[in-house]
Amino acid sequence: LLHREDQEVSYGLNWAIAGRGVIVKDKVLHNLEISELQKGGATYLDCLSGIPLHVRGDVIGGIPDISKAQFAKLLKLVTFHLSSISCLYVQDGAIGSSSVCDAKVRIISDNPSAVMSLSNVLWKIPDRAISHDTSPLTIYATSSISNNIKTLLGSGTQYANGFAAADIERSSLILCGKAFADSAIVKDALTAMTAPILSARGGLPVPGWLLCFGGSIVLLFAPVEIIRSSSEIQNALLSFDCGAAISSKGSTVLFPTKAKREPKLFTKPTTVIIISSDSTGTIPSVSKLSPGRAAYHFLAGYHDGKFVPAYSRGPSPADPLALASSLFLHLKGGHTPAYLINAKHSGKYIDGKGFMKLLELAVSHNMPDIKTEDFRVGELKGKYRSFLSSKFGKCLPEEFSF
Repeated sequence: LLHREDQEVSYGLNWAIAGRGVIVKDKVLHNLEISELQKGGATYLDCLSGIPLHVRGDVIGGIPDISKAQFAKLLKLVTFHLSSISCLYVQDGAIGSSSVCDAKVRIISDNPSAVMSLSNVLWKIPDRAISHDTSPLTIYATSSISNNIKTLLGSGTQYANGFAAADIERSSLILCGKAFADSAIVKDALTAMTAPILSARGGLPVPGWLLCFGGSIVLLFAPVEIIRSSSEIQNALLSFDCGAAISSKGSTVLFPTKAKREPKLFTKPTTVIIISSDSTGTIPSVSKLSPGRAAYHFLAGYHDGKFVPAYSRGPSPADPLALASSLFLHLKGGHTPAYLINAKHSGKYIDGKGFMKLLELAVSHNMPDIKTEDFRVGELKGKYRSFLSSKFGKCLPEEFSF
């Protein structure tokens, strides 16, 4: 017989899972360690890419959407399938490395391999932490897909390995087939789903990186290509994955892509660095920015003649202009210095060591506010103005400037 406490945990867990639409048929294996999952047959699949992701909600990023009715039908099929499985795997974790500002996540799956893979995306939390959370996310991971599920969203070779569907309003993510092995789309979906929760808890979720430099925490916004090209930058990052949240009590990274998965609250960033790449030399190697100029360059996300608003390439429910305005208030209210670094010199990308030297110069806070007024600056200003006007109209705050 189970001990009374174990019985209470079992009944409570079963009721909680039932609240997410899944009825426990036989047993639940809850929060197993990696070694225990491997004993149960879990293995790591080769990392996949290109799994289709559908997102329901007001998101920006060119992601194919899914209707409310489609998602409801899909969820019904998936929960019915999971309710027919004799042994369910349930794993809990969090997005965000601090309980001060995180989003709890519960995985319900028919496959130990899916649970093991997804566990590496989450921060560890105490066993019962999710039962005290007001708005946990749920991941439904089903490795076996019926024909009904396969044809619900479409057909073709792109669905051969499975697909992912997220509903931001329901705080639910469905992973069918081998979709759990595509960590990029899983993290994109979870980042979009957690943004409203982190914002409601006093955090400012941003598409940037936190790095530790000279004993201080630096918030970095950059094209992902720049990050991937430099081992020196990667070694300083607190997480390889893009995604951070800033609050009045400190800062946190969303995903634990380095060795330890125990949560930790980091101090608030003492400096904000924005990286652009400009081959013409119009943008100086490093220059100091006012809060308004920093928000303007952040909103533009300029990279080699192209613009990626707010540096956000994945699906996001946050409007780039609202995000830039929040960053402006954060910089202004906290008197946080901001700097712009040009990732190119003489038309070529600077190497990692060169970037770290510029970063050291910026963090020293001794940079002058450089202003260069020649025809190239006017031309680049015009490109910025033309793009941002076409994108955001007359909504730009007066404080935002080049």
